[in-house]
Amino acid sequence: HYFIQSNLRMITLTIVVICAAIFINIECEQYRVVHKGTPGTLSHRIYVTDSNGMPISPFHDIPLKVKGAYSMIVEIPRWTNSKFETNKETKLNPLIQDTEIINEIEQLRYVENIFPYHGYMWNYGSLPQTWEDPEFIDPSTGVGGDGDPIDALEIGQKVGYTGEIKQVKILGAIALIDSGETDWKVLCIDINDVLAETVQDIHDIEIKMPGLLEATIDFFQHYKVPSKGCYNSFGLDNQWQNIKFTEKVLEDAHNNWKFLMNQDKRGKIMTENTYHTDSLWHISTEKALSILNSNPPYNAGNEQSPPAIAQHFTYVTRKMCNDTLIPSKSEL
Repeated sequence: HYFIQSNLRMITLTIVVICAAIFINIECEQYRVVHKGTPGTLSHRIYVTDSNGMPISPFHDIPLKVKGAYSMIVEIPRWTNSKFETNKETKLNPLIQDTEIINEIEQLRYVENIFPYHGYMWNYGSLPQTWEDPEFIDPSTGVGGDGDPIDALEIGQKVGYTGEIKQVKILGAIALIDSGETDWKVLCIDINDVLAETVQDIHDIEIKMPGLLEATIDFFQHYKVPSKGCYNSFGLDNQWQNIKFTEKVLEDAHNNWKFLMNQDKRGKIMTENTYHTDSLWHISTEKALSILNSNPPYNAGNEQSPPAIAQHFTYVTRKMCNDTLIPSKSEL
């Protein structure tokens, strides 16, 4: 009898430990991705659902902050260059690969591999429930926002997947001026990454990952040169900003998003959501499923490969920023 009771206690304890371990990641594990259409074609869509299979908007329904960590939507995994993004103009904001017109034909867009980089050097994505309002003149740059959620650059060791929802720790940001618009780039790291405890602010990145900040600046200054023939610049004297400053940027962008969600006329941005029951644009589960199922079924068997040119390097003449600065530890 004692032997049976001891073993039952051991089994119970094991179950509790396992459940506790699962609970740590439940905020991210509750989301799933649903593919529609044929990968590598204009029909491909990646929707996000909750654990019950109810479609949600990753832009509007995923909270910006959960239990002290920020949420991030992975759009372009590290070392890839298919230009997926959370689509603002489609209901429920699925992830869709951006397009461009080449020889009067709409084609999928691939980010140029600016030598020596292949695609993006981070897990690239966005922070939900943020919006860079084009009507808001950012004092850091002197120009309005780009009309998108704020971009996130996740620097952990694990390569993500398109549509993955991560919980991240914010580390800092830089104010990119991209084609005349404010386009904040926020550096962050997955809270479950092995390096997460070793980096606490922007200064730690230069110590633990020397060269990463400089390479990030180099990439964003030059990545539009092949397609638009222009070099990007940066606000705030090209200086990386620390966590305190970055969190104020995110607070402002979150308030801009709240303003967007309360508009009865929204323009081209789709604000349908399934979680905000007091919202003007809240929709039922049935309506959300109808939107999801209006797409063609997933057809992985006929996936189209990227064109060969998407794997080629592009060589760009460098234009150096004037004294790109990293704040000293005493300034943080």
